[in-house]
Amino acid sequence: MARISVERAHHLGKEAAREKADQLAQKLSEQYGLEPQWSGDTLSLRRTGVKGAVYVGEDSIKVDVELGLLMSPMSGTIKSEIERALDKALA
Repeated sequence: MARISVERAHHLGKEAAREKADQLAQKLSEQYGLEPQWSGDTLSLRRTGVKGAVYVGEDSIKVDVELGLLMSPMSGTIKSEIERALDKALA
């Protein structure tokens, strides 16, 4: 299993950051078939072979992803895409 962790600081406030995280989750769910589900300020994302969460804080967003064996070889590509999408969403 491969694990990916990406954290970014922001100055949007929690509500605006939560909206950005929701937009990002919708994009990822369409692209990768992930099922998003909010619980408080944590957005869980799941599908076969992939489990992740987006934690929205007052001044940061953290994305943690666990990849199954079949997806592990793509971890570098997936991490780069998460970083790019997160940077774009928070810009």
